Amino acid sequence: MANSFSTKSTSIGAGLFWSFVGVLIFSLTLPVTKIAIVQFEPTQLVVWRGLIACMLSGTILLIYRPKIPNLKQWRDLAFCAGGTVFGFPGFLALGLQTVPSSHSAIVVGLLPLTTTVMSAIITKERPSPAFWLVSIIGTAVTLFFVFKQTNGAPQIGHLYLFISVLLASTGYVFGGRLAKSVGGWQVSCWVIFAALPILIIAAFFVPLPDLTSNVKSTFALFYVAFFSQLIGFFAWYRGMQLAGIARASQIQLLQLFLTIIASSILVSEALEFEVFIFAGLVALSVWLGTKLRVTTR
Repeated sequence: MANSFSTKSTSIGAGLFWSFVGVLIFSLTLPVTKIAIVQFEPTQLVVWRGLIACMLSGTILLIYRPKIPNLKQWRDLAFCAGGTVFGFPGFLALGLQTVPSSHSAIVVGLLPLTTTVMSAIITKERPSPAFWLVSIIGTAVTLFFVFKQTNGAPQIGHLYLFISVLLASTGYVFGGRLAKSVGGWQVSCWVIFAALPILIIAAFFVPLPDLTSNVKSTFALFYVAFFSQLIGFFAWYRGMQLAGIARASQIQLLQLFLTIIASSILVSEALEFEVFIFAGLVALSVWLGTKLRVTTR
């Protein structure tokens, strides 16, 4: 019994580590997308980042030749692709046209809670009441910080970002559920292929991006294609597979503050001392959340 508990604790710990690696990669997505939309339209960014990621994922699948998903798994892959390949990057790019990348951290501020809610609806995970309480407190602290930064004046960009939150969290849950049966990196690769037919059709209507006129934007496009769209999900779904969707999602509360630090470095947005105070409070709620009970029915 003790050995079983120790093994489970080790698995959860490894899952939280991989979740943090994924969050670290995702934390650059907002400021890097901000750089990309200087040169590229939102539709270009969505379609061509997906197609570029598909080239890499196709190469990986050809090399390792994993088992092809069954019909039910393809259905879940389609839902996952709708949220993570099209919905999230599309509405994120729209939002970032009017909202600074540091303010748009409201996305990652809401994602942990919405992912936990979606997980309870779609999967059999049932967090304890204490887990819900800590998750809500952590989210409330994060949102208080965001609205303090924006002076309580939401813009149309925030609506786009809220839609991206709902779509992303739905995609995360379907991807996290699939990771338990398919595997973390396999899900990341197959999701791109689930989106490939739509990406190919869209490519006929969306102009090919000019990759030569702005080096920074081109680099940003390849970052969101390779890392935000694919490699980050290798770690993220592996974390969900080992730690569970609800626990892994709490790590994403830290992404807000990692994003703000990254924005200060990459796009010269202001970095204030209170960021570190709120980050410490959120980190405490994350630590408590990872210790609380989540059951599976």
